[in-house]
Amino acid sequence: MRDSVLLLILCFPLIFSFGLLPQVNTFANYFLEQVDIHYFGGTASTGLISACYVVIRSIAGIAALYGFAYAGLKEPQSSQHIFFSVFCGLLVAVSYHLSRLSSDPGVVWELVKSHIWMGPEPDDLENTSEADIKHKDGEVRQNKNPKPEGDVCKNENSEDDDLVDPLPAKLAETVSKRFASDLVIGLIFGVLAFAVHCSTLFTAAQPVFGQAMWIACGSLGFYLHYLLPHFRKEMPWKCFSRPFFLSAEYHQWEATGPAKIIVPEKIYVWLCIFEKYVLCTLLSLSAITADAPTIAEKFGVGWGALIVTIAGMKLLRGFFCDNSQTYLLVVLTALFFRVDYVGRSETYLLDLFFARIVLSKLYEFLLKMRFVITYIAPWQITWGSAFHAFAQPFSIPHSAMLFLQGLFSATVSAPLQPFLGSAIFLTSYVRPVKFWERDYNTKRVDHSNTRLASQVERNPGADDNNLNSIFYEHLTRSLQHSLCGDLTFGRWGATSQGDVFMLASDNLNCLVHIIEMGNGLVTFQVRGLEFRGTYCQQREVEAIVEGVGDNRDCCCCKLGRLPRMLSGNAAFNQRWLAWEVTATKYIVEGYSISDNSAVSMFQMFDLRKVLVTYCVKSLIYYVLQAGSLENWLSNETMLAALKPMEEDSYVDLDPVFHSSIDEDYDFRLLGVSKSRFLDVYQDWLKYVNSRRSKPLSQEALAGVATLCFGLCLVARRTLGQNSTNFSAGVDMFLNGLHNLFKGVFDTASTRDEWIYAADMDLVKKVVIPSVRMSLKLQQDHYISKDEHTDDEYFYDSIVSIDKEYVLAHEADPIWRASILQNKPHMLALRHVQDEGGAEEYRVIMLSKKYLAFRVIKVNRECVRGLWAGQQQELVYLRNRNPERGSIQNAKQVLRNIINSSCDQPIGYPIYVSPLTTSYAETNEQLCSVIGGYISLDAVRRAILNAWRRLRIRCGESCSSGGSMPQCEDPAFGQEGTYATNHNLPGAAGLTSGYSTCGSHSAVPLQTFIPMATFCPTSRPYLDMDESRFAGASMGSFGISIGGAQNSGRSRAGGATVGGLGSASRRLGTTSLPANVSASMINPYQAAGEVGRLGATTTSLTGSTVPPSWDLGRMSPRLPSPMALQSGPRAQGQKALTLSGVRMRCDPLLACAAEAPRNQPMQDLDQRSKQRIQVFASMMKAALEAEAEATAAKRALEGNGSLDPVELPRVRISDANLVFDAINLGRRVDVQWPDENMRLRGGRDYWKNWVPVDGMEGTVVHKWIPFHQNPVSRSHLIDKTILLVQIGDRFVPIAENGITYLNDSSRIKAH
Repeated sequence: MRDSVLLLILCFPLIFSFGLLPQVNTFANYFLEQVDIHYFGGTASTGLISACYVVIRSIAGIAALYGFAYAGLKEPQSSQHIFFSVFCGLLVAVSYHLSRLSSDPGVVWELVKSHIWMGPEPDDLENTSEADIKHKDGEVRQNKNPKPEGDVCKNENSEDDDLVDPLPAKLAETVSKRFASDLVIGLIFGVLAFAVHCSTLFTAAQPVFGQAMWIACGSLGFYLHYLLPHFRKEMPWKCFSRPFFLSAEYHQWEATGPAKIIVPEKIYVWLCIFEKYVLCTLLSLSAITADAPTIAEKFGVGWGALIVTIAGMKLLRGFFCDNSQTYLLVVLTALFFRVDYVGRSETYLLDLFFARIVLSKLYEFLLKMRFVITYIAPWQITWGSAFHAFAQPFSIPHSAMLFLQGLFSATVSAPLQPFLGSAIFLTSYVRPVKFWERDYNTKRVDHSNTRLASQVERNPGADDNNLNSIFYEHLTRSLQHSLCGDLTFGRWGATSQGDVFMLASDNLNCLVHIIEMGNGLVTFQVRGLEFRGTYCQQREVEAIVEGVGDNRDCCCCKLGRLPRMLSGNAAFNQRWLAWEVTATKYIVEGYSISDNSAVSMFQMFDLRKVLVTYCVKSLIYYVLQAGSLENWLSNETMLAALKPMEEDSYVDLDPVFHSSIDEDYDFRLLGVSKSRFLDVYQDWLKYVNSRRSKPLSQEALAGVATLCFGLCLVARRTLGQNSTNFSAGVDMFLNGLHNLFKGVFDTASTRDEWIYAADMDLVKKVVIPSVRMSLKLQQDHYISKDEHTDDEYFYDSIVSIDKEYVLAHEADPIWRASILQNKPHMLALRHVQDEGGAEEYRVIMLSKKYLAFRVIKVNRECVRGLWAGQQQELVYLRNRNPERGSIQNAKQVLRNIINSSCDQPIGYPIYVSPLTTSYAETNEQLCSVIGGYISLDAVRRAILNAWRRLRIRCGESCSSGGSMPQCEDPAFGQEGTYATNHNLPGAAGLTSGYSTCGSHSAVPLQTFIPMATFCPTSRPYLDMDESRFAGASMGSFGISIGGAQNSGRSRAGGATVGGLGSASRRLGTTSLPANVSASMINPYQAAGEVGRLGATTTSLTGSTVPPSWDLGRMSPRLPSPMALQSGPRAQGQKALTLSGVRMRCDPLLACAAEAPRNQPMQDLDQRSKQRIQVFASMMKAALEAEAEATAAKRALEGNGSLDPVELPRVRISDANLVFDAINLGRRVDVQWPDENMRLRGGRDYWKNWVPVDGMEGTVVHKWIPFHQNPVSRSHLIDKTILLVQIGDRFVPIAENGITYLNDSSRIKAH
């Protein structure tokens, strides 16, 4: 043995030189990762530090649980002791929490720092970018110096308002909320597990319960993880030509929106949750409870407790993280040890522990054998070199050894690599799931990381690969938001950590490597390939996208095929591939790329003239809309430089100007003259000035015209000189255009140097944006050529483009930031050079849309083997031949695509993303199905809501008809109401000795009135409902104002006070004196002159009632004298309606109407006079409030908005009075004024949001009991309900559950 070890050590240099031994850090990472996966049930790691972190984390969890397991097992009750029940509850909670954590310790570290350090440390301020200081939580800081009113140009502050990436702040918030939610859910799971374990379910029902659990898990898992994924595959079982369960976008040619959730996806998600958290948890707890005493007896209490803790944690974490093979695990373990080898079982718990390890190794061995057999199949072998042809026959005697190599490599999880791409396979060294040792990711070359000199002298990064890499970066961001949720929906089929997928579309082709797959999180890496790949890559892409459904061959005959089935040849070929298509319409948010040659756009001189003309017009637009225009016009240096140009006879004879290019070229003077410039562009100049918020005077406009003329000369001269010759070939013209487009501004004439001394903002905010705008307008010229001659249309086009489009060079950092910000439209001018030195100019237009990808699942052992082979060939064997045989196309294994995706310099991907983690909570569709975060505050609100609903429902079911407590004060006149005291004018001293009883409601559109002066035991109130004023009536008193058709009436100004002849006939039994009724109805009449009787009265305020109020019609609502004698409790409440001013009162209120019909006022007693006077004062205040509300409505109709003071602001004081379920559209619910309000006015829309005490909002509607309008009628007889808007939600709440923020809210409410 010693000699063998020494010989192995001596052979280390040779073995290592062939790449058969790993580095120390790689081996340590691999070893720790395997320990965490196979012993603690963990997931893959992202590096050596990550591997150490996950192992320490798992050991800490076991240490925390070990004591409870030991305390329970040492007692006589063993697994039924209370300590063991606590252990089971904690085991479930800890396992759930660990399964939800990422293996990256940086996530936890950032979470800890965010709660400890609120800002950057002083030492780190120098290393903190200005954007990081300016912006916080992904929000753009508002400019402290706002732009002047005329400044509408977004490009002026492009540097100051630099776009900030919102993703880091969003992910930090997601991780924080996810951590808080996991604490709550883990606590709930722990309590439930503890409670179930205490019920002796796992002992009294054994062994039937254990058998029922593994049968249920196996049956449900077989459907979820075998049948259902096959039903959704593109070619189920590689026999059928189309899926059984089609996606909603399957037949769409182009995606028009995000993927729609289909019913099978919802069923799959909920059944997976049920399987994971119910069946698998019960199965684990059953096995732990049943087998723990046996393990403790066999190994001792100390070791037994440790074994039970480790095995239980691995089992639960494995179920929570990845249950795609759970059905195989539980069924095969049960059948193997309970049917085949009955006496070999070491308890079902330990059987499951070791069976999971064996099953994973057997599955890995199966994948390796599939890869090998597919790769060396003689009928589809592709020899990339002469060595491949030579090695093919020598691999036949190697087959037996190949089987043993595959078994060994599967045992140690080492890749099985083809030697130099041939049919001879070797076992490579062990690697972690991440595979690559270094954290490689693409560094994009742009102006932010290159020197200024290199930007001017040459074009850094001017190649398609560097410029196109941003689209893969954007795809990575999109996948980061949606991938975990999409995998949960099963849209990529059955997925496990280590799997490799390929996404293919028209332009984008990339590999997605699933590195870590936890509970509700996925860590992946994207490797983007070239847009225009090599010949071999194109052949393999064609093999992926070609359809096989039309193939009708069977061997050498055309026998056809059965409906929806593959032909014989197609089915056979699909089985000899190392990849399969799992979905053809996977929808991801991305960009549609339009790539047009700029040469064809500017080949003709007329098209160049259009560009120059649009450039001048855009320049005029940006000058007039600039916020610094006044400073420019007062700049002494600029005025001195422009002094010669003020004359209309000024002409610039520079030969760079040409009649074929410049619209304002003067043929007589052979140059560009000021007079010709004004002839061409003066109308446009005046129109742009007219669109300013504050148009300039004629004198100032003349100065602007001179400035624009000088700037256009500078811009055109710079464009022509950068082109070497303005009228030369199109390549020269495009060279100058591209230099200006990317911001290279270098004047070659001394006549233009004034612009440097004046203000460089003229270049950054006027000249460069004008050139960019002109290119976009020239693009639209082909579509709307005639419309661009209209100044209004042209102006609106510029405004629209300036608002919706991002016009920037691709090397500008703003281009990358805009793409990552999902800007809808973008345009750039690209200049690329190929390896031969040929230059090409292309116009790139991006439009945000939803892209459809084909999802191809590749055998992960095929990918690992080919990657390992390339690494050995290039790094260890030093084969740098770019046409080596190992990278030639092989369609059956996608050899060229896989080898091209290796890290550089081994492969040549144009983009490799950093390790990216996607969380389930960032997928909106998944959250809409299973819900979002759960926090302690959300649980508290849910409990309060449940209690409030129970209280309200129980109160509504009471026989009294009210849900408020009964009055104990004997002064109360009715049940369910309480006394209120309102200090209104005229009410002082009139309520003593009377019980003032009224409703507990109080809404902003109501005026409360003390009516104790009218009746000794009641106190009604008025409801000011502004929407009911027009055309409302009060015919009970026979009074008409503004055109009522009543007999015996007389007109006085705008009001008519009628006699009571017709009123008495309509009332039948009750009537009021004429002067009494007039005083009560018209508060502007002589209610103060209580001693006079007659039809003529004196105005209180000198005002008249608006003639638009119609108070002529009414229905008799007052009770008869007989009814009055029966008392208030016997008769209930009656209502008087006055043009939307409604009084609720007891029948005793009608005592004011019991005076004789023609009794003079002086004959009334003093108390009745006081009642009438108070009522008149009350009506005056009510009608004044109505006038203000009407004025507010007219202001709203005229201006489209109301002053915030006019809207009543309230604060919730008792959240228990919120009605969160009256928006369900039931007959017993209220009628809502607006459907949008109804949809947002209940817990079905609020989800986890719950109104609590202290929230503030605006009252937008109210429901009042017994209201004549159904829309304003409350469904409760004793509650007025307010509709309070809080954000985008509408909260119905009883009036006594709110507090007004100001007293004016009651009167100025709209």
